[in-house]
Amino acid sequence: MSDVTTESRSAVPGSPAGTAQEGATEPAAPPSPLLDLPGAVGAEGVDAGTAWHYGDPVREQRLLQQGLALVDLSTRGVLRVSGPDRLTWLHSLTTQALADLPPRTSAETLLLSPKGHVEHALHVVDDGEAAWVTVEPGAQGPVGDFLDRMRFMLRVEVEDVTDRVAVVGEPVRRESVDGEPLAWVDPWPATAPQGTAYSDVPDGQHPGAARPWREVLVPRGELVAFTADRDLAGSWAAEALRVEAWRPRAGAETDHRTIPHELDWLRTAVHLRKGCYRGQETVARVHNLGKPPRRLVALHLDGSGHDLPPAGSPVHLPGEDGAPGRAVGTITTSARHHELGPVALAVVKRSTPVDAVLLAAVPTGGAVTAAQEVVVRP
Repeated sequence: MSDVTTESRSAVPGSPAGTAQEGATEPAAPPSPLLDLPGAVGAEGVDAGTAWHYGDPVREQRLLQQGLALVDLSTRGVLRVSGPDRLTWLHSLTTQALADLPPRTSAETLLLSPKGHVEHALHVVDDGEAAWVTVEPGAQGPVGDFLDRMRFMLRVEVEDVTDRVAVVGEPVRRESVDGEPLAWVDPWPATAPQGTAYSDVPDGQHPGAARPWREVLVPRGELVAFTADRDLAGSWAAEALRVEAWRPRAGAETDHRTIPHELDWLRTAVHLRKGCYRGQETVARVHNLGKPPRRLVALHLDGSGHDLPPAGSPVHLPGEDGAPGRAVGTITTSARHHELGPVALAVVKRSTPVDAVLLAAVPTGGAVTAAQEVVVRP
C-alpha cells in the first residue's frame, strides 16, 4: 500500500452533515464502500455513511477492546496544511502548543470562539512537509474556510483532501513510523505539558487509560484493501468504549455554550502558558478565578427496560414523588456497553449534587434512573 503522505501531495481540494453548530450543509464524504459488506447496518446522525455495526455489536466491542478490530471513520474530514509557517500559524490560532511539533507526533487542539466556546476539535499530526488535520464529519468545510481567512501574508496553504484520504480507527497507542501510513494518536487521558486535569482521577487510573486509539490516514481508494484482513467494528462499539473512557467528542458533548473546562479538555487539548489565541481570555479567567458552570458526568443507566435516552434528552433531579423534577442537564451520548450495560455521558449544572440519582427521559415516555460517576469535579 502506498504511503498516504506521497499519495495526496497533489490532492485537489474537495468540497465539504455534521452538527448545526459546525455549520456544514454539504455531504461530508461519500458513503463508505464498507457498508456493502455482509451484515453491515448503517449508522445515523453524524456517523451516517459508515456502519453502526456489522451484525454482532457485542462481539465487535470485545474485539475492539482486545485490539483486534478496525473502525471505519471515513466520513471524518481531512485537511492538509502545508507551507513553512504552518505550525507556528496553527499554534497562534488554537489552544495547544504546536510551533515545535516534531514529525509523526500527535497533538489535539481546539478552535474556540472569541468568547472561549468550543467550535471544533482538531486532531493534528505533521509529516515533516505538511500538517494533517482530521475533524468531525462535515466540519472540514467550516474549519477550512476559517483557516483560509486567517492566512493573511503567511506561507501556508490549506487543502480539503477528504475526497482523497479516508480515516480508519485502530485500538493502538503508538505513533506511526516511516514506511507506515501517517496516524494521529489520541493523547487521552494523559495530561499534556502545561495542561491540567479537572478530574480527581490520576491519569493512570483514568478509565481512558484502558482505551488506546489512533486514526490512520489511508488513500480513499485503498480503504477496502487496507481493512480486508482485519475484523471491523461499527460506531456502536466505538462509541460505547468512548463513553466508558469519558472521552469528549466535538459535536456530541459540545454545544454553543461549551467551554473546555466543562469536559476536562484542558487535560489534553489546552496549553495554559502559550501566547494569545482566540478565546484565551475565557480559558485563563475560568481556570484562574472561577469554576465552569457545567460539568461532564458519566451515567450508569437502569437497564431493566429497552429504551436508551437519546442525545438531547433532558436529565432531571427526582421530585418529592419520585417523578422527574427540576431539569439539571442533557444527555450528550448514550450507548449499550457489552459489560457495563446502558451508559451515557451528560453535561449537568455544576451545582447538581454528586450523590444524586438522576432521571433521564426516554422516547416512549417516562424516565430511567441514572447513577452518576463524577468526571469533572464540581
